[in-house]
Amino acid sequence: MSVSPDVRIQAEDFDIATEQAALGKGRADIGAIVSFTGLCRDENGRLEALELEHYPGMAESEISRIAHAAIERFDLLCLTAIHRYGRISPGENIVLVIAAASHRKAAFEGASFVMDFLKTDAPFWKKEHLKGGGDSGWVEARAADFSARGDWQ
Repeated sequence: MSVSPDVRIQAEDFDIATEQAALGKGRADIGAIVSFTGLCRDENGRLEALELEHYPGMAESEISRIAHAAIERFDLLCLTAIHRYGRISPGENIVLVIAAASHRKAAFEGASFVMDFLKTDAPFWKKEHLKGGGDSGWVEARAADFSARGDWQ
């Protein structure tokens, strides 16, 4: 049976409990569900908001490619990946990855794999808007993000 991930790019917030319940509804074959939620940080009080832009179509395609790779590699039963765009304030949700598998190790690894590749490969651009006005420009992926992705190869 081919598993098709639920990949969404949206401006609207998401409800973690609702998404997790929907993923596992009516499924008796799932033994583990692991979720990761990425939030906007305030960067030690200096950040007013984070602005996320994406290339429509390309972002969905790349996250779908990553999700399919995770499903195949870790034998996942279900996978949801939601990434927001627009202006996001500190404390608000940015990204949600939920991986379901027969066993916990596969679910943990699947969710981690998706996030590690999403951080470096998904076409999103981030700009920090600072308190008091102005911005600090576009944020680049960190060396640690590329290192984490490299650990999977």
